[in-house]
Amino acid sequence: MARMYSRRKGKSGSKKPEHSIAPWVKYKKEEMEEIIVKLAKQGYQSAQIGTVLRDQYGIPTVRLKKLRIKGVLVEKGLYPPFPEDMFNLMKRAVILHNHLEKNRWDTSAKRGLELTKSKIRRLAKHYIGSKEIPADWKYDIERVKLLVK
Repeated sequence: MARMYSRRKGKSGSKKPEHSIAPWVKYKKEEMEEIIVKLAKQGYQSAQIGTVLRDQYGIPTVRLKKLRIKGVLVEKGLYPPFPEDMFNLMKRAVILHNHLEKNRWDTSAKRGLELTKSKIRRLAKHYIGSKEIPADWKYDIERVKLLVK
């Protein structure tokens, strides 16, 4: 499949094995949930939690114990109101918008903001369909600035 905003073809990536076994993981399911909750309360996002579990705790994936990081966070009420990927795009849009207020003639930043807006709108369409965000949600930079703060 081709890349969206460049003239190159995409690269095929490696896939994780379906039945991965990590005999060195000594944590039980409940202990993993406690670690995930502790890291979420410290302010880590779900992708960062996975990296910390891998690097500091030696857990290659929580799926070994039939867990999902997002599932644990939703169950404990710690998952943010907007999905993580969309929230990160909204943060980027706010940063670009603030930059463009100071630097009006930065055309590459204008293009970057337009691409980011379109990604947010596409993701919003997907998340509205899956009922993860409200159906009446629309992209507005002022509302997004309030959400990101």
